[in-house]
Amino acid sequence: MTPREQSLFDQDPETAASPAAFASALAPAARPGHFDELRGAPTPVPEAPRTPAAAPAAAPALHDAAQPPAATGQPAPAPAEAPAPLAAPWADFFDTLGPEGFADLPRRAVSLERQIRDNGVTYNVYADSHGPQRPWALDLFPLIVSPESWARIEAGVLQRTRLLDRVMADVYGPQRLLREGLLPAALVRGHPGYLRALHGVKPPGDTWLRIAAFDLARGPDGHWWVVSQRTQAPSGLGYLIENRLAVSRQFPEAFEAQHVQRLAATYSAMMQGLQAMCPAGTPPHIALLTPGPYNETYFEHVYLARYLGITLVEGNDLTVRGDRLYLKTLQGLRPVHGLIKRVDDAFLDPLELRPDSTLGVPGLLQAIRAGNVLVANTPGSAFLESPALLGFLPALSQALTGEALELPALPTWWCGERAAMEAALPQLAECAIKPTYPGSTAHPSFDAALGTQMDQRQLDEWAGRIMRRSDAHTVQRYMPLSQMPTWAPDLDGAGRIAPRSVLLRVFALNDGPQSWRVLPGGLARLAGPDAQIASMQRGGSSADVWVQTHGEVDRTSLIAAQATPASLARHRAPVTSRAAENMFWLGRYTERAENTLRLARMTLDSLGGEDQATPALVGWLHGLAQRNALVPEAVPQASLLQEGPHALQSRRVFERALIAELGDVQGGRSVGFNLRCLREAAAAVRERLSREHWTHIERAENEFLRRTAEQAGEGGEGRYALGAIQRTLEGASMLLAAITGAQTDRMTRDDAWRLLSIGRHIERLGFLAHALSEAVAHGVLDEASGFEAVVALFDSTITFHGRYQQRRDMAPLVDLLVLDGDNPRSLAWVTQTLRGRIAKLAGSAPGELAALSHALPDPAGWSIDTLCEVREDGRHEALLALLDALQQAAWQVSDAIGTRYFTLTFEPLKPVGV
Repeated sequence: MTPREQSLFDQDPETAASPAAFASALAPAARPGHFDELRGAPTPVPEAPRTPAAAPAAAPALHDAAQPPAATGQPAPAPAEAPAPLAAPWADFFDTLGPEGFADLPRRAVSLERQIRDNGVTYNVYADSHGPQRPWALDLFPLIVSPESWARIEAGVLQRTRLLDRVMADVYGPQRLLREGLLPAALVRGHPGYLRALHGVKPPGDTWLRIAAFDLARGPDGHWWVVSQRTQAPSGLGYLIENRLAVSRQFPEAFEAQHVQRLAATYSAMMQGLQAMCPAGTPPHIALLTPGPYNETYFEHVYLARYLGITLVEGNDLTVRGDRLYLKTLQGLRPVHGLIKRVDDAFLDPLELRPDSTLGVPGLLQAIRAGNVLVANTPGSAFLESPALLGFLPALSQALTGEALELPALPTWWCGERAAMEAALPQLAECAIKPTYPGSTAHPSFDAALGTQMDQRQLDEWAGRIMRRSDAHTVQRYMPLSQMPTWAPDLDGAGRIAPRSVLLRVFALNDGPQSWRVLPGGLARLAGPDAQIASMQRGGSSADVWVQTHGEVDRTSLIAAQATPASLARHRAPVTSRAAENMFWLGRYTERAENTLRLARMTLDSLGGEDQATPALVGWLHGLAQRNALVPEAVPQASLLQEGPHALQSRRVFERALIAELGDVQGGRSVGFNLRCLREAAAAVRERLSREHWTHIERAENEFLRRTAEQAGEGGEGRYALGAIQRTLEGASMLLAAITGAQTDRMTRDDAWRLLSIGRHIERLGFLAHALSEAVAHGVLDEASGFEAVVALFDSTITFHGRYQQRRDMAPLVDLLVLDGDNPRSLAWVTQTLRGRIAKLAGSAPGELAALSHALPDPAGWSIDTLCEVREDGRHEALLALLDALQQAAWQVSDAIGTRYFTLTFEPLKPVGV
């Protein structure tokens, strides 16, 4: 309990006995002029103290200003009155905290943070392809919306969605609104988001908008106002589900007691509506189009695809043939009937839109025009997102529906009209200035600016810009956002309630022709303590949204709605060519990272151990290290093989070169590089990986690179802390073992997994066959240290000594490392497993691969007597020939699989299914 909480408890035990009363006394009110969500009323603005006539007037306070007012020389204001009691929903919320009450909130906050981290919920602010993603920011408390307030929001959002849909239908159809001057042509034809190529198109069900989002703010009067609208690819539908699951688990009693409406029924209705309106296809195949793993909301794309039970695809997974959209899978081309897009319109079709786009599908617009695919939302809605449109919607509503808008928007002026500009300029100090065409390359685009932050000089500069390019500027009235209670942890591990400004995003989802539902919840975005707007990109956070209902809570489950025995029996998730290729390389880089890491550990042990490494062993290790890019090619081998006083110094140079390369992610195939490639391949197929699997992959890369960077300069005179380096390698080895376990025991045995396993065994076969071949050819096995090193590289030391005691001759080594069908590191086991995986894969794609499994040597024909034969010159000719054949076969299999499945050039793919 904090000192303040203890003081309240001591002063008034009755207050402390009631969690709601305790919260009321503990929680500060919202800042003056803002609606206080906690108390359900605005915080009054205190009277300003009288100032001398010559003193300048104070600038209006920002809704998220956190600084105390500057000293004015005036007497301090009188102490504020006691805070008002909590609104009924919040009083009920705090009264259900349980016997530990506020004392338990720090624990719940830590649990919530751990849950978000363990679930891998991320939001990559800068879309950095090389850096770790930022964990999703979620507050402990939800935003509670009363049934009465929600009823007004729901009615207003549905009305606006219908209106936007009809505006889009008119703009791409008869264009009556343009002819009659109700909508300026500059906001439509002059907008880069208007797609002339789709004029005259009629989408399925005559419905243009399948998903629409509206950002709402509650004003000081307690009414909700529209701030902006999103129609291209609105984000948040996945994050809000995760928010709901995470926060409701922290407050299960409150969640039930508050009669919070569930979300699943609306998602289910949306999917049923999409399926019913899709072009021919029984059942229709629906996919979610993502820009890929470097997009800042990629986690949401993966999560939403899993939740809805649809295929996650990237642009290069799809192709258009004969005006129809297909998914490229291992079994051929599979028709796609519906597409939920999370790619902006301009990037959808490089043939007709942006030719430099790699995110879209060539020919997609033609497939839409032909009526062969339903796209949500129909491309061409970007002009609806212009803030300038808000000022025209009241008149458009009257013209198209004869209705007045129930949910008002903040007063907005498009400066492209002279009268509007002249009305807006005198009000700049009380408004926000927004770009009319955000993100456009043909028009000026800029970050929104608040006039309430500006001095007179800045306001004059903006006025000049507006007058020079009036059409590019839109002015919107500033309104202090309402503030909700949030939990702010303290440095001492406790916490406090702090008000934060909130913006609510609400979604309307299409469930049939010209029919929508409003998702009973939403995504609440909170402004940071020092931020000016509620934006995740600018360091804000989010909150769950609890919509209360007076009626029965709809407990529909999306899983129960879809999972019928018949559908489960016939449903097989397709394996796209892109996913197959990334799974193949995920397996290869996992094995490659294990091999290089084991080689690095063994090399450092041999060079720094008590037993002096022999020249033959050092030469063998040098050759393997150089082949696997553990050391640069410039490190000479000859100096390592020499005897005399310079030998130790040469080996130290080799040792330092190896350690310096461990964390290099740019130049080659060292351990750090392989871990980076492993993580990037996994990110591209994250929807196929368990949460633990992905977490281990991220940790392996992040911890290894961090530790090697920290240890690179340790020690005097350029020497490295070998003990710390070995511990770093050991830690990475343990994480790789966990990754291997996840791949072996926790993945479905479909064709994607088979390709992962094939990739691993190709790498293992090539690496071990080459290492043994070099050891045999250069006499490394003739020495005890070399013999032990070879067995250790095969990770078979315990088995070898348990079976053969201290023998160090060729027969037991060949028996265990080459012929043993029970040793997963023996060449026979790897070869036989690889043959079996390829044969199973070939069973779903008869043809060339049916014979490819037999391209590998058959272990049944290997003989220990033949492999141990020694020629007169001491060479093991038969063994070396087999090892060379295994290496060549491994790389031939790799090339054949790549040609057949990944480059798609071996033979034309034929459509399968209906």
